[in-house]
Amino acid sequence: MSVFLVRHGEVENPDRVVYSDMPGFGLSSRGREEAAAAAEYLAGQSVAAIYASPLERAQETAAFISERCGVPVTTRDDLTEWLAARRWKGVTWEDLPTAFPGELEAYLEHPADLPFAEESIAELGARIVSAVYEVTAAHTGENVVVVSHQDPIQAGRLVLRGLPLAGLHLNRPGHCDVLTLETGDPWLEVGHWVPDIEGHPPPEWPPVKSPSPG
Repeated sequence: MSVFLVRHGEVENPDRVVYSDMPGFGLSSRGREEAAAAAEYLAGQSVAAIYASPLERAQETAAFISERCGVPVTTRDDLTEWLAARRWKGVTWEDLPTAFPGELEAYLEHPADLPFAEESIAELGARIVSAVYEVTAAHTGENVVVVSHQDPIQAGRLVLRGLPLAGLHLNRPGHCDVLTLETGDPWLEVGHWVPDIEGHPPPEWPPVKSPSPG
């Protein structure tokens, strides 16, 4: 079986705030295009089930996939955003170093060691892996879509593949990227699909500058 890990589409966020689990942050027009493209790609993958984070941006993305694949969406709270981001919500990325000195730098430089975090990256990875194990057990031999957020998907991806969490910022999934994993010990990543949308997307926040995996 295959598990398709899907990051939600681009969010309407002109002020570049850390939105975490704040309401009112849905997909932008580009994000809807990305979600439609991901849905078209997944329509050819014999999807049997779709699970999604409860947050608006993930639900909107999952709805596109659901409509195209003809499969209902099941919401799972354990697929929600990284809980540590709630500490920063409402603050712009540019203001974060002033509001919480040293914390953004720590997240970018050594994400596996964040003493201020409500939820560590290791705990996040374990949360996502537990969810993935549960949904795969419920759909033995079937293909499953999991729609979540960048850090949760990346942390779960690393744990499933037996890779160090210090590599959180390496080859991160972009908006509506589809990561295809197959069960195993460790799991195998057999595909990384990227939506082909015209134009150049704005830079993501926070900007990651090739951090060291060590």
